[in-house]
Amino acid sequence: MTKEERHQAIQELLLKMESVSVTDLAEQLDVSLVTIRKDLTEMERAGLLYRSHGKAIAINPFAANRSVNVKEKLNPEEKYAIGMEAAKLIEPDDSICLASGTTIHAFAHCIRASHHLTVITASLQASMVLANQDDIDIVQLGGTLRHSSHSVVGPSAETFLDRCAFSKCFMGVDGIDLDFGLTTTDLREAHLNQKMMSVSQKTIVLADSSKFRRRGFAKICNMEDVDMIITDSHIKDSDRARIEEMGIELIIAQNQGLPT
Repeated sequence: MTKEERHQAIQELLLKMESVSVTDLAEQLDVSLVTIRKDLTEMERAGLLYRSHGKAIAINPFAANRSVNVKEKLNPEEKYAIGMEAAKLIEPDDSICLASGTTIHAFAHCIRASHHLTVITASLQASMVLANQDDIDIVQLGGTLRHSSHSVVGPSAETFLDRCAFSKCFMGVDGIDLDFGLTTTDLREAHLNQKMMSVSQKTIVLADSSKFRRRGFAKICNMEDVDMIITDSHIKDSDRARIEEMGIELIIAQNQGLPT
């Protein structure tokens, strides 16, 4: 088997299994561990896989801190579908807390208040979207502005939340690792999200399926701290089964396209 054939075989295995150990690859391809390690090094440099702890992984599991303008272009239809499902959970005279992120921004576009609603949010974008609805009382948290996410973080926002209580906290994340938990790319944002969760009766995570099996730098919480996850129909069956085994309510949003 040539090097090119080995690389092709490794890619095909990763499509099926998502991660394969170096030892298993050497056995299946009948080559030495040294040869496999050299192959994986070349393939990682070419951006074809990611190496971690003696195995090859189909994608880099670590989420990068990208600007909101970049994130807005990723999976917009899925985020809108998730937002539509989340909007169904809002009840008359509800008091809800919105964290930040582009999925939260999409959710804000889906909220149509036909009754009184109180919203407190860290997201400047969500506040601006909801500002033209007279039935919504909006409290914009203050603090340090994160330019990459157009949201606020810091002690002043956290202190304000000590005086509040919410029925639901709607939260976006950068990564969902079913073993490690929920993560974001900013430690200050993670701390604020933890505070939001502590003053809310229920935590609802809005995340498209690309966020699964990824980790950001800062951990928000463990999986058992989450009450519900709303994601799109591209979620893997194995992830879906594990979430349900954990006792977390899972809603799969069906993509119906963006509004015209």
